[in-house]
Amino acid sequence: QVQLVESGGGLVQFGGSLRLSCAASGWTFSAYPMGWFRQAPGKEREFVAALQPMSWSGGISYYAGSVKGRFTISRDNAKNTVYLQMNNLKPEDTAAYYCAAALSKTTGWPTAGYDYWGQGTQVTVSS
Repeated sequence: QVQLVESGGGLVQFGGSLRLSCAASGWTFSAYPMGWFRQAPGKEREFVAALQPMSWSGGISYYAGSVKGRFTISRDNAKNTVYLQMNNLKPEDTAAYYCAAALSKTTGWPTAGYDYWGQGTQVTVSS
């Protein structure tokens, strides 16, 4: 069974840093595109970052404009884990963060087209 489990969330001060982890089990995801999304109370889920596999045109990463320059997505294929390094955190970053995996490239990717989702990890940034 395919499972994605996020960890690393917590409460941090404005300007602080966190590294979120997404551990995959049930399959080896080195060839699958991965993404991070977040959802704040009362708001819709929004795209944060994505990473395509090297088997495509290259390991290109994508970021939402609100996090570009502050967040970095990466993966460790040996550990079957994808990471989201978050620096210079702001209160607007407060949300539940979810990792996701896509089985193939579809229309709309990287902001849509994901097949598997984790349960989420909460990130709260105080002012």
